[in-house]
Amino acid sequence: MTLVRNRLPRLNGNSRSFRISNFRFSTFYCFLKGLKRATPFRIYFLCALFLAACSPKVRTVPAPVNKPAEQKPEQVEKPVPVKPAAPKVSVISLLLPFGLDHIGPGQSYTDISLKKARIAADYYRGFKQALDSLTYYGYNYKLQLFDSKDDAGTAHGLAYNPKVRTSDLIVGPVFPDDMKAFTDVLVGARKPIVSPLSPEPATTFHNQNLVTVNPPLEYHAWCAAQYIASHMKPQKIFVLRSGYSEENDYLVPFDRAIDSLSNRHIRIITITVMHGQLQPIMAQLTAGRDNVFVIISTDQAFLTVTLNSLEKLAARYPITLFGHPSWQHYSFLTPQRLQILKTHITSADNVDYKSAETITFIRNYHNAWHTEPSAYAVKGFDEGLYFGQLLGTDNLKNMGKTDFKGLHNDFVFQKKAGLGWINTHVNLLLYTNFELKKVE
Repeated sequence: MTLVRNRLPRLNGNSRSFRISNFRFSTFYCFLKGLKRATPFRIYFLCALFLAACSPKVRTVPAPVNKPAEQKPEQVEKPVPVKPAAPKVSVISLLLPFGLDHIGPGQSYTDISLKKARIAADYYRGFKQALDSLTYYGYNYKLQLFDSKDDAGTAHGLAYNPKVRTSDLIVGPVFPDDMKAFTDVLVGARKPIVSPLSPEPATTFHNQNLVTVNPPLEYHAWCAAQYIASHMKPQKIFVLRSGYSEENDYLVPFDRAIDSLSNRHIRIITITVMHGQLQPIMAQLTAGRDNVFVIISTDQAFLTVTLNSLEKLAARYPITLFGHPSWQHYSFLTPQRLQILKTHITSADNVDYKSAETITFIRNYHNAWHTEPSAYAVKGFDEGLYFGQLLGTDNLKNMGKTDFKGLHNDFVFQKKAGLGWINTHVNLLLYTNFELKKVE
């Protein structure tokens, strides 16, 4: 029988494991063999070698790196959409004397009613042009137009109209009788009522809501008195009267202003002139300095005769004359005569047609309405611009703090108890080079 050595079985089919097993077996064999002749030192050494060979092989596995936790983006709360507030709309009611009943069947305008209708149309166009200009800056307006017809009964009825009463601003009626009938109804504290063109004193209406844009005559008197007292400082002032009582509307506040401003150091000499006779004052005239005269009459016959006598007097004495605001509109008063007398006129209606602002306004007005603007259109534009801005900025109650430089006049309002707001600004004009120019 033939003996055949059995093959060693594979451990796990892995050649590397087999080599390691052979290595361990060989090491162990050498170890046993070495024990036979080993010295104590060798025994120790062989034991250490065997243990090293038989110890399990440990592979160093790097510790896993902890990745930082991914930061989730913060959840930003989306703002809740807010519905924008509706734009503020200012409601303005214009009460103007169009007299539309005159265009009905069988009706016609008279010369007077047609003139009033033209005033209304010109003022409306200027006012609307101002509001159209302001809408460019984001302001919004609702303009309501009512025909006051220059009739007190119609004006009285409009005061009860809900659309008028609830307006943010009421402009008109234009004429004093209509305004009186209108404001007699609206006496309680409410939105402003603008008197746009009339210089009627606020005492006529006694309404706390009234806004008087055209300065009453007393402020013209104060302007003239202030200039005389501060710049000319005369010893005497000669007042030439025609005898009509309406002149007191100017002369009473003028006398009061002179006494106050000069501390009663300026003497006022008043005479009623008949047929141009100035003999009663000849002895009191001074040849060495200006002799100041004040004439407030608006009567054409009186002015023609009296100014003719005064012009003759000016050949011997230096004369400075102060006249009524209406004189600038009287064609019978020649600029040559008024310049010889160094005539000063107070005015709340002086348009500089050479200024860039006025030229621009006229061009835009002509493009919009295909006609030339009158003085009433200029006033309508100034007032529309001023009050439209105050409405748009909620400053209507602060008129006293908001001055305005317009094309025809400036607005400097003062609050009077029980009388509302009154524009106090008046220009002083002097005839120079045969035209009126503002005195600086």
